[in-house]
Amino acid sequence: MTDPTPDYTPPQVWTWNRNNGGQFASINRPVAGATHDKPLPVGRHPLQLYSLGTPNGIKVTVMLEELLALGHVGAEYDAWLIRINEGEQFGSGFVAANPNSKIPALVDRSGPEPVRVFESGAILVYLAEKFGGAFLPTGGAERAECLSWLFWQMGSAPFLGGGFGHFYAYAPTKQEYPIDRYAMEVKRQLDVLDRLLAERPYLAGDQYSIADMAAWPWYGALAKGQLYGAGEFLSVHEYRHVIRWADEIARRPAAQRGRKVNRTWGEPSSQLHERHDASDFDTKTQDKVAS
Repeated sequence: MTDPTPDYTPPQVWTWNRNNGGQFASINRPVAGATHDKPLPVGRHPLQLYSLGTPNGIKVTVMLEELLALGHVGAEYDAWLIRINEGEQFGSGFVAANPNSKIPALVDRSGPEPVRVFESGAILVYLAEKFGGAFLPTGGAERAECLSWLFWQMGSAPFLGGGFGHFYAYAPTKQEYPIDRYAMEVKRQLDVLDRLLAERPYLAGDQYSIADMAAWPWYGALAKGQLYGAGEFLSVHEYRHVIRWADEIARRPAAQRGRKVNRTWGEPSSQLHERHDASDFDTKTQDKVAS
């Protein structure tokens, strides 16, 4: 692999080149705020999720489905599709729910005033605490371990997604330096997880937790060769403990359901564009809608 671009000398003052953004040029910009007026829809459940079935979105839908599987009826939710490639995250309603204009965003309407929660890790903690500490130890070393691995994922995944994934799969040109730099870091992260999971079944210890829900859509998919088509490139077969962990979570019915919600690609049977009732999994996946 060779770098086809000439040496680049940064200018004295950076200016935005709209033509330099590659596949995501139409949705990336150097300023925040709404670009158009569009209120968010509101369904009949107290929890309103606005998202897309990316790894960050999957974290939250898996958590909600796991809560429902535990019998927490208050975790019923409406999941509305936000098509980020069409700039829907810049609508005025979504910006009010998340000023950072990134999915997912949750609005809890169960109280006297709506509560907005954004950033996937914050949403997981919020839901765990709302439902009596579900999937989050209540104190001591166990809670510290769970939160440590949750925040490890939140801090590490940008190197996998915005770093490796961008330059390996989406950048307009293939460049050796950034791909090599981020591949090295992603393999280091996989090794961190593999060494940990050689000693315990889940990230935080013996119990499945929000730390696993956060990491699984990213590192589980990567270890199974389902992310960026990079499995062979990264030799993911080497991380056998991560693969064992990923397979175990993938067998959970709630994880299977959560992975379908707000998904708009892949097999039609794996796509439930919006979820407003538990029965939607049986009647409204894309293979059912198409027929």
